Amino acid sequence: MGRQGTAGSDDPLWRVASASGMSRRRFLSLLVAGGAAAVLAACRDDVPDWPVAQQHARGAVAPLVFKDTSPFVDHGRAGLEARPELLDEWLTPRELFFVRNNSRSVDVAAEDWSLSIEGAIDHPTELRLDDLFALPTRTLVSYVECAGNQRAMFDLIQGRPAEGTQWGRGAVSNAEWQGVALADVLALAGIPASTAGVLLIGLDVGSPERGFRRYLPIDQALHPDTLLAYAMNGAPLPPDHGYPLRAIVPGWVGASQVKWLNRIVVSEEPLWTRNNTTSYVMLGEDYEPEGEAEGRVVTLQTIKSALALPWPARLSRGEHRLHGFAHSPHGPIAQVQWSDDGGRSWRDARLGRQRDYSWVRFELEWSATPGEHTITTRATDIEGNTQPDSVPFNEKGYLFNQPLPHPISVA
Repeated sequence: MGRQGTAGSDDPLWRVASASGMSRRRFLSLLVAGGAAAVLAACRDDVPDWPVAQQHARGAVAPLVFKDTSPFVDHGRAGLEARPELLDEWLTPRELFFVRNNSRSVDVAAEDWSLSIEGAIDHPTELRLDDLFALPTRTLVSYVECAGNQRAMFDLIQGRPAEGTQWGRGAVSNAEWQGVALADVLALAGIPASTAGVLLIGLDVGSPERGFRRYLPIDQALHPDTLLAYAMNGAPLPPDHGYPLRAIVPGWVGASQVKWLNRIVVSEEPLWTRNNTTSYVMLGEDYEPEGEAEGRVVTLQTIKSALALPWPARLSRGEHRLHGFAHSPHGPIAQVQWSDDGGRSWRDARLGRQRDYSWVRFELEWSATPGEHTITTRATDIEGNTQPDSVPFNEKGYLFNQPLPHPISVA
């Protein structure tokens, strides 16, 4: 397949290029010389917050991540946790967007990349970036959240530490994603009606399966809002976030949103791999095993809210306008309530904008008096789902979402 179209305003590649500051003349010359791969590579270098991966000599040991780690809680090989107190905007800036890895971030040149569709299909297919840009463009806003976000709260609130990286509240961020529907890509390969699902596989060969992989049942794979994204907040994906292509599966845990995607395996029966049998499963007496998994497979995220303050927070006495973020996989947030008296009374916070599968920024005014305090928030979505008073413990600490009593000291 070859690239179709020109640099018109409706051309998805031109929209990405122009958002990065590229002139139309340069865009056209790059397009003629090297196609979409050349344009995206140039966009990479033109984006100011892009730490140029080429600074690391080919063959040298790559860094764990490419972005500046100083604004984050650094969990080493596991990734970078956003600090909520640094987040104020509805869309998370690329340089503050959290990172969850299973090995080192991957630096792959667009011209060296392709996407293969294989398995139970009549015509195995290999696509280049030009082929993806020839498909209808989809744009949506969605938060991405690690399944282990708030894992540390099992210990801090319930007094029962769970296994794994002790993520606080910052393994979640919100962005606008641009790409193509996975359904449109699968249609190019002509998947059979008997397809049960697809396995998404990334290029991060340092991960436990030598390429992180996650199975999607066919209904979710064919959902029109399940995307293969090549742009984030109007610019090409940074290497830490999956350049040149990643999956975006709104509402599902981050493990399903495979980065550095380069293989899709089509199957006529459910596929069981490490990441839905022993990892990303809920283990505990409250969770029945399913299929070949050791426990309940983690798919959808849970409704949550959190204040954008350090934990614990220290504030001066007087009036404060506090904010935070809330989100749900089931639909927009209808209400965020807050309490500073241990839940005896609740007041409504003001809600900001929401779109597609985004989180919502909320605000409240609080009069701080000297002493030790807690402010607890709880969210309710339009489907009536509310954060539960308590969450049954699971050994791997997934999906913690009970209301957080945020400790605040006032001098």
